Amino acid sequence: MRTLLCLILSSLLPWPAAMLAAESAPLPTKAPLSEDYVIGVEDVLFVSVWKNPDLSREVPVRPDGKITLPLIDDIKAVGLRPAELKEILTRKWKTYITAPEVSVIVTQVNSLKVYMVGEIPKPGVLVLKGPTRLLQAISQVGGFTQFADRSRIIVLRSGPDGGESRLEFNYKKIISGDRPGENIFLKPGDTVIVP
Repeated sequence: MRTLLCLILSSLLPWPAAMLAAESAPLPTKAPLSEDYVIGVEDVLFVSVWKNPDLSREVPVRPDGKITLPLIDDIKAVGLRPAELKEILTRKWKTYITAPEVSVIVTQVNSLKVYMVGEIPKPGVLVLKGPTRLLQAISQVGGFTQFADRSRIIVLRSGPDGGESRLEFNYKKIISGDRPGENIFLKPGDTVIVP
């Protein structure tokens, strides 16, 4: 009996040590946005000016691409990286404050939207929280309905010149491995059509 008790206790001893190690390890935090992230419409920014709480605030990026801040009014934010906006705000506030220390943090990413239409269970706007491939977006809206033509998925994409391109994909060939490159990363503003 005593041998059995020793055996049970010895098998349990590493377990509490492992639990303590797991409890003391830092919890993973949400990954920060890439330094290459470009601010878009409807994103929410926290602008902080050190030792100036009256100037620090959370601001939404309006549909016109601008934000409004004390003393400097409207500033274009869309198309800029947070570091670029920080430099612009620092220059603008230098007229009013000696050596302003400015930080720009994207607190909510709302501009990464694609539009999902057609033979899918949940058509509508899909807000992406990071880089998302075509098949991932389709799975997020529930896949296909029974009437979907999986061989002709269409992505409409606006170009920099204002034109629109039409890209066509075959779901069956992507998942079979014949055309894995067609599982493209979606871009904000894309419209995915499942006929």
